Amino acid sequence: MKLQKGFQNLSKRNMDFEEVFQHILSFIKVQPNGTHRLIIGTDSQVHSSYTRFITGVVIQREGKGVWACYRSIDIPRKIETLQEKISLETNFTQEVASMFTSHKQKQMINLLLPYVEKGASFKMVGHLDLGLGAKNKTRIYVEEMIKRIESIGLEAQIKPDSFVASSYANKYTK
Repeated sequence: MKLQKGFQNLSKRNMDFEEVFQHILSFIKVQPNGTHRLIIGTDSQVHSSYTRFITGVVIQREGKGVWACYRSIDIPRKIETLQEKISLETNFTQEVASMFTSHKQKQMINLLLPYVEKGASFKMVGHLDLGLGAKNKTRIYVEEMIKRIESIGLEAQIKPDSFVASSYANKYTK
C-alpha cells in the first residue's frame, strides 16, 4: 500500500493531520456563528496495476464557503469486486474520521459554544459514494455501509447528497 505523505490540497502538500486540524480550527474561528459541517468521504478508481483511494476532508460553513484537503492511498493491485472496493472506501472514511478524537471534536465545538444562540452549529458527516437508484449496483451495500458510518458517530449521507465522495474525492482518483 502506497500512502502519499499526509494530506494535500491545491495550495499545500505534505500536511500531517495536525496541520489539517489547525486549518479546520482557523476556518471555524473566522465565522464561528455559522452552521459548520465536517464532512469526510472516500472514492476510488481502479487503474491498470493499482487502485487509488482518495479520502476528502471538508469543513463547510453552509452558504459561506469551505476549506478542503484529501489523502491518497494506492493499493498495488486492481480491486475487482465492488463489495471490496465499497468496503475499503468506507474503511478509509472511518479511519480519517477516527483521527478527529473526542478531544479534537470538543476543541471545534468549544469555538462555537459562545455563538449557539446566534445560530452556530456543528456536525460530522460521512459521505458514501453509494446510491439507491434501481440501476445503481452499490444499492445492495447502502444499509451496511450507513450502519458502519453511524457506528462511529457520524451522520451518513449517500448520493445525491454525498458530494465529498462522489465529486471532490472522485476528481483526484483519476
